[in-house]
Amino acid sequence: MPFSVVILAAGQGKRMHSDLPKVLQPLGGRTLLEHVVATAATLKPDAMYVVYGHGGEQVQKALKHLDVHWVQQAEQLGTGHAVLQAMPQIPDEHAVLVLYGDVPLLRVATLQALLAAATRGELAMLTAKLSDPTGYGRIVRDAEGQVARVVEQKDANAAELRIAEASTGPLACQAGPLRRWLKSLGNDNTQKEYYLPDVVPAAIGEGVLVTAILAADESEVAGVNDRTQLAAAERALRRVRAADLMQRGAILRDPERIDVRGELECGRDVVIDINCIFEGRVKLGHRVHIGPHVLIRDCELGDDTEVYANSVLEGASIGARVRIGPFARLRPGAALAEEVHVGNFVEVKNSRLGAGTKANHLAYLGDAEIGKQVNVGAGTITCNYDGANKHRTVIGDDAFIGSNTSLVAPVTVGAGATIGAGSVISKEAPAGELTLERAQQKTVTGWKRPRRK
Repeated sequence: MPFSVVILAAGQGKRMHSDLPKVLQPLGGRTLLEHVVATAATLKPDAMYVVYGHGGEQVQKALKHLDVHWVQQAEQLGTGHAVLQAMPQIPDEHAVLVLYGDVPLLRVATLQALLAAATRGELAMLTAKLSDPTGYGRIVRDAEGQVARVVEQKDANAAELRIAEASTGPLACQAGPLRRWLKSLGNDNTQKEYYLPDVVPAAIGEGVLVTAILAADESEVAGVNDRTQLAAAERALRRVRAADLMQRGAILRDPERIDVRGELECGRDVVIDINCIFEGRVKLGHRVHIGPHVLIRDCELGDDTEVYANSVLEGASIGARVRIGPFARLRPGAALAEEVHVGNFVEVKNSRLGAGTKANHLAYLGDAEIGKQVNVGAGTITCNYDGANKHRTVIGDDAFIGSNTSLVAPVTVGAGATIGAGSVISKEAPAGELTLERAQQKTVTGWKRPRRK
């Protein structure tokens, strides 16, 4: 059966105390709404509608890349009213899956169960047995155990408030009946709103079976309304992603201390130490070892590469059997061939390092093309910026750059050249020769250092 997804994203999120609309709050490298859209998209719906209200222009501008139809709810008159705004665009023969932009951790299997029930002509609603159902509508069942109605927290009596099974919001059913039920909703409640769960009595009145799909756990259905709930969702997502990595073969030294804020692909026998953060798209080859306290963003690392503690890698391409760190920084455009060593307190930016090249400590390599088997001594810097423009440094294969050397770009060091320690090189250094530049050393006899009176 064809189906449409309707995502309710009109809430203001006052409890966030933020200038961002609630659905734009970040969670694991994406906004709340992006999580919901991405999960729904795996089901391949025929259409997806996002109902917006507060901060609508801001939401659309930030998420203009999403393949969704935007529908405005000009007045926030309740969840039932919000769904009704999208219904004119949805054909009767579609099933409708209603989701919430602030419930980001729903599982694909759960949504599939909701849709399957809707395809059978049932009204399927997602419920959960919560340790603390405060704030949720309660599921009231009849004597036979069937769902009879949903009563909202503010309208529930004392007995109903003791019910642990809660309506979590998401539901699915066929579009034709849903359209009819939504139009018949009333707002005779404390909030004077048109509640989506009030379609349940209407469905029962027409003899439609109401099926409660029980969520796997509380975290799956947890809504995010404040900073505390956002942090709880972050923890839950972190555990899910860590478990998935381990199921696919990664070795995590402590699954509680890893943050994947994007997409992480791991080869076989990858080892990740504590407190590592992965952002954007990261790909780790076979047998890669990541030391503690490492941040990697938008990088690809080849087989058998090791990254030592406290290193930061961003936008870099890294070959096989490379050694990085500790305390190294690779900035965007860094490209390291196989068996390169970039050691402690070395920064590489927009530069290519050929196979076997080593810069083991205390260097800055920016806007450079460095050949194979080059040795870069401690304290070497490429002086790439003249105050207005960036210039490139080219170093040929097998060159040896002595410690504390400044290479003033644009400049070329030929293959096999040696640069004497402490040199400032601003002209071409010929291949195979020793080039050095030093002021004459002298001693001033009898000179006295000034002293404070």
